[in-house]
Amino acid sequence: MTSTHTSRSGAPLGWAAGLTLTAAAATLGYAAAVERTLYEVRTETLPILPPGASTLRVLHLSDIHMVPGQRSKADWLHGLAGLKPDLVVNTGDNLSHRKAVGPLLEALEPLLKVPGVFVPGSNDYYAPVVKNPLRYFAGPSIPPKEFERRDLPWKDMFSAFGAAGWVDLTNRSQSIGFRNMRIDFTGVDDPHLDRDRYAGYPSGSSTSAEAPHLRVAVAHAPYQRVLDYFTADGADLMLAGHTHGGQVCVPGYGALLSNCDLPTWRARGLTQWDHEGRSAPLNVSAGIGTSRFAPVRFACRPEAVLLTLTPRLPR
Repeated sequence: MTSTHTSRSGAPLGWAAGLTLTAAAATLGYAAAVERTLYEVRTETLPILPPGASTLRVLHLSDIHMVPGQRSKADWLHGLAGLKPDLVVNTGDNLSHRKAVGPLLEALEPLLKVPGVFVPGSNDYYAPVVKNPLRYFAGPSIPPKEFERRDLPWKDMFSAFGAAGWVDLTNRSQSIGFRNMRIDFTGVDDPHLDRDRYAGYPSGSSTSAEAPHLRVAVAHAPYQRVLDYFTADGADLMLAGHTHGGQVCVPGYGALLSNCDLPTWRARGLTQWDHEGRSAPLNVSAGIGTSRFAPVRFACRPEAVLLTLTPRLPR
């Protein structure tokens, strides 16, 4: 005697299970072969400059995760110079392979001619390792133990960025003049590795606060403690990456994970961060690449962000 189990609709359960597996395979195939290369530029406009300042176009790059042979990614990055940014801000995780520095610099070559600042992420220091993706639901990923670490040539990358004129903001601050205003930058080493040591903003002269200026804070991973001390110190704009926007999202809902303590609804996009009576805009990039061991994106396209900063209205 044989028996056939059926679903409530009357269809055999084996058929329903097969259909589900087929749909899952199709979704995975799309996420791996299609969406992760659907690069796009998200545009935002923020009226945060001092009155009378000239418009400033800021290109925010994050989580490139370069691997040799990624021609479509390299070509797209190369073409971003056509956006004609005034400033590039790179928030880390540029590498995903020991031989990626050359391809990365080739892809960024036209943008390295533009003034820029940068901070590193954990995947600039250490190569990724194979992980159980379900582990992320238990909390932020754990940095690799000493014996598991696979050092990447981050010093070569830092040197090349510096030689091009990009400013290293790793636990440092620096002021840069732009036209008729001054931008005060501060940045930290990767908070995901607990390496953040906040240096504050450049002190300048006793009258520097009276001159037209903008305060910009930069970090790789947007942990709340970091956003709090940036905001408490008067940041006008905060930029971060790390989250990959959730990487695999639920359409109509959004990210399930942020891989840090940032609320998932902030894992991608421009939001306002409030702390102790102060408020500052926070832009979190969904990033451009993925770990080479998890090359998928779903409902979360890779992105660069072009922020057009305009003067605020006089008070």
